[in-house]
Amino acid sequence: MILGTGIDIIELKRVKRLLEKNDRFLERVLTKAEQEKAMGLTAHRRVEYVSGRFAAKEAFAKANGTGIGKIGFQQIEIKNNLNGAPEMQVVGMEDIHIHLSISHSREHAVAQVLLEKK
Repeated sequence: MILGTGIDIIELKRVKRLLEKNDRFLERVLTKAEQEKAMGLTAHRRVEYVSGRFAAKEAFAKANGTGIGKIGFQQIEIKNNLNGAPEMQVVGMEDIHIHLSISHSREHAVAQVLLEKK
């Protein structure tokens, strides 16, 4: 049973400016594990990675119908499975299967989330 769907898009240059300004955006949006992964990437790839994670977390909040204020960025973690596909885990939502897709273009990152009852 489908419980919700959400999509979000963000401009890479917006995230690049935020990352260049200071570390607060990175620390607010990414979990510690995600931050460690981001810091191991080249500057351009880091912008794509952070943008994709931000869009994915926003898309989840839309699919869940709560907005990001009710579920914080730190409660949502995205890891890659053995094949490299992103998988989302959300604290307190273990009974929900989360389908996630993240994509990038030269200028944007986009993410789509579909929530399904297990």
